[in-house]
Amino acid sequence: MQVKILADSACDLPKSFYEENNVTLIPLKVYIDGSEYEDVKNIDPKTVYDSIRRGNVPKTSQASPLLFEEIFTSMAEKNEDGIYIAFSSELSGTYSTAVMILDQVKEKYPNFNLAIIDTKCASLGQGLIVMEAARLAAVNAPKDKIVKDVEFKCKHMEHLFTVEDLDYLAKGGRVSKASAFLGGLLNIKPVLNVEDGKLVPIEKIRGKKKVFRRLIELMQERGTKMEQQVIGLSHADNEETALEVKAMIEEAFHPKQVYISSIGSAIGAHTGAGTIAIFFLNKLP
Repeated sequence: MQVKILADSACDLPKSFYEENNVTLIPLKVYIDGSEYEDVKNIDPKTVYDSIRRGNVPKTSQASPLLFEEIFTSMAEKNEDGIYIAFSSELSGTYSTAVMILDQVKEKYPNFNLAIIDTKCASLGQGLIVMEAARLAAVNAPKDKIVKDVEFKCKHMEHLFTVEDLDYLAKGGRVSKASAFLGGLLNIKPVLNVEDGKLVPIEKIRGKKKVFRRLIELMQERGTKMEQQVIGLSHADNEETALEVKAMIEEAFHPKQVYISSIGSAIGAHTGAGTIAIFFLNKLP
């Protein structure tokens, strides 16, 4: 029996991916103007970015415990094996909720076999891992092989990103309001990454063109065998810039593919519009 792959919407893959690859979607929740939405299912990322531009601060919350219970119980009743590839536990309570609900379901179905993996990744860093797991599941790869591949990629996935507006990170408490104000005056762009599942600022660069050149330099420093990789590139309502960065990546590294996606509603609610993020491995299996 084919292993079932589950992924939450923080992996920033489009709705069509889940439908075409038999991957079960677990949406995070987004709140705008008093209304609740399910990420990917019934809200478009542009809705979030337009709301942010109007001065709103959308809120998010973890995936529904009830939804986990419904999905896990249905799988247990059908005797399905599965792997849930989860958003970083350092950025959301979704992973810990899934583990809690799995324990409850196993009280009734002790033989239910579901692996829950804390990726310590976000956005397309998580998404690239889900894509490969779905590909392996589609060719009936053994569950232990898929789990091993997922765990390796989680450990070696690099995240590099920069934001358009420091003010929005300040609203989320990621940088001080004073830094955001000075950054806006001086056209300073932060470069951030994810370390052990946490968001960490690593540099501040003055000027948009310089920051993208620095991202390419960091890829050269941190990446390996880039010509063999599928590199992820996600953007927050900023496709034109994403295509420019894609051309830079292709010229520098000639990768197997540069996969572009929009930063989804749940992640975008925290980054704001204009963000550019790049994902690649620092070691290959």
